[in-house]
Amino acid sequence: MDYDRFLSIIQREAGVDRQAAEAAARATLRTLAERLSNGQTRDLAEQLPPEAARWLPVDHQREKFHADEFLRRVAEREGTDVQTAERHAVAVFAALSRAVTAKEFEDAVSELPKDFWPLIEKGRRPEVPVMPYEEFLSRVADRAGLDEEGARRAAEAVLDTLAERIAGGEVRDLIKELPPELGPALERGKERTHGVARAMSLDEFLALVAEREGVSVDQAREHARAVLSTVHDAVTEKEFHDLTSELPRVYIEEFAHA
Repeated sequence: MDYDRFLSIIQREAGVDRQAAEAAARATLRTLAERLSNGQTRDLAEQLPPEAARWLPVDHQREKFHADEFLRRVAEREGTDVQTAERHAVAVFAALSRAVTAKEFEDAVSELPKDFWPLIEKGRRPEVPVMPYEEFLSRVADRAGLDEEGARRAAEAVLDTLAERIAGGEVRDLIKELPPELGPALERGKERTHGVARAMSLDEFLALVAEREGVSVDQAREHARAVLSTVHDAVTEKEFHDLTSELPRVYIEEFAHA
């Protein structure tokens, strides 16, 4: 597995951007190395991308601590709270389990106490295949009659605005199933409302999309249909149901079956 793929799993699982994913990987792997033996740390490092392996020091004094101390150290290294550190650590374990062989992963976690298992098991969820970014844009372009750059602007404007309209938790769930390149647009909308869904009429929604994309409201309507239809293609049925359950019926009638 290459480094970009390793980080993209963390981005999706934790619902963060690339910079935060890298910070989570660095903090979690460094702390994990403190808990593992030198030999096991070395074996993990040999199978990880070199950019990630550098965070696994292989010449250290092994320490014995439990999961609560593990998360405290991860949080301290990231400069965040323990709850956030737990979500990030789970995402890193998910990436780690896919980046190394099953035997190597089992050898590593066998050195950890039982109270680590909730973190590890949450990271073992089957990976949801993610539609490639280029394919997502291609489908938007075909549906809306746009070129690739126009499809990118439309996708970002629609998803940015959608992230204002839905709850922060649902935004994080969407980020996990959509191409990582779309994450920043969703994060912008979520940050604007601090994760609290903002009530807005369909007309207000379309006006914001039009303003952010720099097109007319009628064009924004067609582009929103194209983007949300492609979101439907890209995510699981459960996720799309969860998404549409947060939207008023008028939105569903306008977009869900476009």
